[in-house]
This record gives sequence, C-alpha cells and structure tokens, in this order.
Amino acid sequence: MEYALLQAVFLPLLLSPIAYILGRKLGPTPAMWFTFAILLYTTILVINAALSGTVEEHYPWTEMFGEFGFLLDGLASPFAIIIYVLSTILVLYSKPYMIHKFHEQYEEEQKLNPSSNGQSSVVESSSLSNYVNAKSGLYFALYLVFAMGMLGTVLSTNLIEFYIFFEVMLIPGFFLVAIWGDGPRRKIGLMFLFWTHAGAVVLLLGFLMIGLSIGSFDFADIKESEIPSDIVFISAIAISIGLGVKLAVFLYHVWLPWVHGSAPTPISALLSPAMIGIGAYGIFRLIVEFLPATFSELAIWFHVWGLVTMIYGGAMALMQDDLKRLLAYSSISQMGYLLFGIGSVSVMGLTGAEMMYVTHGIGKGILFMMAGIIIVKVGTRSISKLGGLAGKMPITATCAVIGALTIMGVPPTSGFMGEWILFYGALETAIEEGSTLRAVTFGLGLVATALTMSYMLWMLKRVFFGKTPEHLENVKEGSWYMTAPMMVLAGFTIVLGIYPDIFLKTIMPYMSGVLGV
Repeated sequence: MEYALLQAVFLPLLLSPIAYILGRKLGPTPAMWFTFAILLYTTILVINAALSGTVEEHYPWTEMFGEFGFLLDGLASPFAIIIYVLSTILVLYSKPYMIHKFHEQYEEEQKLNPSSNGQSSVVESSSLSNYVNAKSGLYFALYLVFAMGMLGTVLSTNLIEFYIFFEVMLIPGFFLVAIWGDGPRRKIGLMFLFWTHAGAVVLLLGFLMIGLSIGSFDFADIKESEIPSDIVFISAIAISIGLGVKLAVFLYHVWLPWVHGSAPTPISALLSPAMIGIGAYGIFRLIVEFLPATFSELAIWFHVWGLVTMIYGGAMALMQDDLKRLLAYSSISQMGYLLFGIGSVSVMGLTGAEMMYVTHGIGKGILFMMAGIIIVKVGTRSISKLGGLAGKMPITATCAVIGALTIMGVPPTSGFMGEWILFYGALETAIEEGSTLRAVTFGLGLVATALTMSYMLWMLKRVFFGKTPEHLENVKEGSWYMTAPMMVLAGFTIVLGIYPDIFLKTIMPYMSGVLGV
C-alpha cells in the first residue's frame, strides 16, 4: 500500500483530537473503540509492510537536515510490530482500568473540596460522568501520540528525525504519569521528564558531532571512515549514554522503578515492554550498524554493563513487596540481557538480543496487565497482603504463569528461544576469542537467569498460591476487557516459542549483513 509507513506513523497523531472530542462528548467507550480502530488499522499496515520485505519511504524535508523518511527492515520490523500490537490490545485493557482510576481521582478531589459534598446525588452523578468523559478523552488522545512517537523512532531514517520522535515519546508519557499516576505523581512525572530529556540531550550531542562531521544527518550518508577518529569515539559514547538512560541500564536506572510504580498500569505495560527497549534499537542501528569499528572496541564494555544490569535488577526485584516495583526492577534486569547480547559481537548473540526485546514485550505486557487486574479487583499491590488468588482469578493466574515462564525463558514460550540464542552467541564468542573474561561473564549470566527464576516463582507463589486471606474471599475475575488482551499475548508467546521463525527469518539475515558474516 502506498504511504503505508507514513499512515502508520501520522494517523494516530492527526486523529488524536477526534479521540479527545469523542471522549469528552460521548464518553470512554466510543473514544476507546475509535482509538482501537486507528491502532488496529495502522498495526495491519505495519505487519503487511513487514511481510513484503524491506520497505522504504522518503519525503522532501529541509536542506538543513536532509531527507525525512521511514525504513522497515529486518531490524525495525520486530520492534515496530511489538510496539503497535501492544499499543492496540492495551487500548481495550485501558477502558476498565482508567475508569477505575478516574473514579478514584474524582473521590480524592471531592474530599479536597468539601463545599461540593452537599450537592444532590443527581448533580453529583452528572458531575462524575462529565469528569470521566473529559479525562477519558484526554487519556486516549495522549495514548495515540505516545504510540506514534515510539513507532516513528524505530522507523526513522535521519538523525534529527530520530531525535524528534525520541522526544515526542517523552511528552505524552510525562502527562500520562503526572496526571493519572499513583503517589506523588507530579514529582515522579518530573523525574521521568528530567532523566529522559537529559539522556536525549546527550544523544543529540552525539548526533550533531556525526552530522556536522559528514555534512549530512541522513542514515544513508553515515560512513564511519569519513568521521575523525576522536569525534567518532566521543559521539559513540554520547549515543551510548543517551540510549542507556532510555534503556534504564545500571547507573541510569534510577527513574524507572519510580515511574513504573506510579504510572497507570496500561502505560506501565507500554513503558516497560515497548518504550525502554527502543534504547536497544538505537544501539543496534546507530552504533552496531553505522559505527562498526567503534562498536568492536566498545562491545566488551556493553557485555559487562549488561551483565551488571542483569544481576542488579534481578537482585533488587527479589527484595520488593510492591508488585509493580518488582516488575520494574525485572525490566531493568531484562534490558541487561539485551545489552549483554549486543556485546557478544556474534550473529546469534545480536539475534538473541532482539528476540529478547520481542519476548520481554510479550511476557512483561502480560505481567503488568496481571498487576493492573489485581489493583482494580483487590485494591492493593502489596505482595505480602495477597495469596491464593488462583482459585478466585483462574484466567489471570494462568496468563500470569505463562508470562512469568516467558520472562524466565522456559519452553515452549518465546522466552526460551530468545535466551537460548543469546547465550549461544555469548558462548560462541568466548570460545572463538579464547577470552577468559567472556567465559566468566557467560557463567555469571547463567547465574542471572537463576535470579530471574527466583523472583518470578516467589512472586507467583505469594500472589496466586497458598491460603487465601479472609479479606480476599470475595475477589472476582477481571472483566473480558482486561483478561482477553492477556490471553492474546499468552497465546502469542507460545506460538512464537514453537515457531520462532516468525521473527528470526527477518532478524538473522540483517544481523549477518551487519557483521559481514
């Protein structure tokens, strides 16, 4: 289809005002279905384009920055598909969760405004309805812009274009956390803004050094040999730091547990599985592909950095009582796996790293949705106050087990294929280079997988099994709006675990070409 990628990126942005108006005038249900229809259509466009092979679109822009375009190739297509698949199904999940959140915030505001307590029940019901309508319209409009920013980033063909979309992700994300988050949401929203914007500024400095050195910002014009050696190394470090903040890897992870813990759960389920992994996409595209000689120098540092992140995130997850903070630290650990695979400098390791993005997106999406259902139906996120919920919420429990098995890398889920390929690549490089350091990091990486299994199994045991506390006797299963998206992802991870070539057939040729194998 002509202009498929252009439509996929910009339709959500252009139609977001309509979602806002529909929500404000007609309520959350029409706004939800409108948002769902837009994202379903654009997801089909992306999948159809991916099935046809590499797709490029180029449009005139400005002489100052070069061409504006989109590229869907073996690297970008898995990222793009996961981003829009998650965005689409989480629209349905958003409706009951956000209505619950709107009601909570309305009650909070009523308590802060005692003068309104004397109004009649009819007026109060009307004002609640108007409040929910207004908030739902704004939520779905921001949601569309957030999804659009993520897709635009992974399809960009120009450094300045990449930076613009990278920043566009931040703006709706900030408002979604600051308006509807839990706890001190405005402070946490500002933390998210400052950390990720600071990372983006460092990233921009790296881009400017490259673009001004070669006289172009277009990806097609970037040739490492034309960039002075001192500038190319400094720019690679700047890009790594900027993307490391987005990845929330060790040293730059501080913001993530707070933001994931506070954000509305549908947004947590996009921030963690989809958004932060875009940092890994940037490393693949901007360093591994465009700066291969510099990458070979930095690879071992990526490898060790990833290992430290894996172990740190897993150890911290094991200590958490807050369900969402546990999943947030788990995401930090999983981003370490991606960096660990990238640092392996092998086709299998790099392929495994991208497969880990896919599998983390599916598994962590399921687990964050599980957390949201528990928040809505039980009213707590404290693991120590939960237990025995498998009998009360069988669908949620079954999906959560599948999601946890995916993160642990247990067959027949997609997590097994991602981890197996990643560690195969890491061991292959250690043997070929005869590197003691790489052999040690490989062994410690296996220890990190044991940590992953520990916190996941411990979480499942305390939440879903054992004796049911008295205060949970009347808990019921979540609505189909909340459970159906989980079931879709649970089915997808098993299908992908059995037939990984859905993504491997596009990823491996790309990685082979990048490494010249």
